[in-house]
Amino acid sequence: SSSAAEPKGSPRNVVESLYPHPGWVELDPEVLWSQFVGVIKEAVQAAGLHMRQIAGLGISTQRATFITWHKRTGKPFHNFISWQDLRSAELVNSWNKSLLLKVIHVIFTVLHFLTGNDRYLAPSFLTFSTQQTSMKLSWVFKNIHEVKAAKKNNCCFGTVDTWLLYRLTKGSVYATDYSNASATGIFEPFTKCWNPTLCNLLSIPMSIYPSVKDTSFNFGSADSEIFGAPIPIMAMVADQQSAMFGECCFHPGDVKLTMGTGGFWNVNTGGHLFASQSGLYPLIGWKIGEEVVYLTEGCMSDIGTAIKWAQDINLFTNVDETAKMARSIVDSQGVCFVPGFKVSVNDPDLCASFMGLKPSTTRNHLVRAILESIAFRNKQLYDIIVKKVRIPLQTIRADGGVSNNSFVMQMTSDLINKKIEKPANADMSSLGAAFLAGLASGFWTDKEQLKKLRRIEAVFEPKKDLEEYRPAMDTWLQATKHSLHW
Repeated sequence: SSSAAEPKGSPRNVVESLYPHPGWVELDPEVLWSQFVGVIKEAVQAAGLHMRQIAGLGISTQRATFITWHKRTGKPFHNFISWQDLRSAELVNSWNKSLLLKVIHVIFTVLHFLTGNDRYLAPSFLTFSTQQTSMKLSWVFKNIHEVKAAKKNNCCFGTVDTWLLYRLTKGSVYATDYSNASATGIFEPFTKCWNPTLCNLLSIPMSIYPSVKDTSFNFGSADSEIFGAPIPIMAMVADQQSAMFGECCFHPGDVKLTMGTGGFWNVNTGGHLFASQSGLYPLIGWKIGEEVVYLTEGCMSDIGTAIKWAQDINLFTNVDETAKMARSIVDSQGVCFVPGFKVSVNDPDLCASFMGLKPSTTRNHLVRAILESIAFRNKQLYDIIVKKVRIPLQTIRADGGVSNNSFVMQMTSDLINKKIEKPANADMSSLGAAFLAGLASGFWTDKEQLKKLRRIEAVFEPKKDLEEYRPAMDTWLQATKHSLHW
């Protein structure tokens, strides 16, 4: 996975998104596969190693982006459908307004009241969103003839990790891990299995799903024809959970903030699984043997996406300039940026916009408004976490391309009144996958060894009082309200 907001010159191979229709976001599976293989070959060559020397491969991938293919031929029925894709918007709106969903809410509210079991809490206020894999998969079964014609026994479903594993093993291994499965919204984290009730509701056959394995696990070996040697695949993990592991957030209350293409706050909740509520979503962080670690996540779209867009329209030439541009002025002069290029959990029709433009508005004001919007949204999610997660928060560690922006980091620290650590390497997803593969292959014996490998580049501590930001944040909140339901 990669961040659109990485400084230029970073060693990246980015799979370009495809936009075949307004709101549709796809990835070409063959391009993704060839770049994946190419990146591994380049990395091994750059390290001066031979493929035979590789003890294990760990794979960290973007979550909730999926594909379906024919079980016998291996031929995809369509491109990868991205987590950012909006094609299911009408289906989402229809379900959220349906009488059936209201009945489900009542039933599970009663069950939760009678049992006190958190397992029944999430369905009691279940709402669908365009980010969820379930709705887009339901759309696939309704609209793609080849999928319907393949029947349930000839159709395979997989997120990016499953597809890569299938290709690496030339179809002999069809599996995913708990972290990726739990991010689809189709996998029930309480029971640790694919959700038959939801699938029946959406007319999705249960036969299409891969088996679910531990995160740090021997998934088999890559076929020797691909790399010239059989390489053991020792870990598969979703990118946000992988970044959490790479940051060594191993203890309850540890917090990881990733600011890449999107923004993700993850809290380690240990062995306790919090039900989905108020913008927070429960996930399985990782499963290693008997150990299962749960996370609570809050997310926001369009962080790196907004910065990349600003660069594309020449508001600046290099991402590294943006912090300096923002600091060159005392404030944004009342200019607010409301993100919404892709999707909002609360409002799929949220309008990305600048508000408060004046004849005196400069590029610096626009850039500062974009960066301020990131910090303001960080503050919003942090406040929800503090209110809803009944675990004392410990260390906060940031990663992702936008964590290299000192203006955003300092402003976020000021707003939440907490210190934030930034690692020397901002790409924690890759490191987390390496850690998990190394544990499975015996390269490391326990997580204590991993903690000793952490390198902190900077620590941001609060310097300004929250009240100094209050007028600007109030104006931004007002602008956000005006952009809703566009």
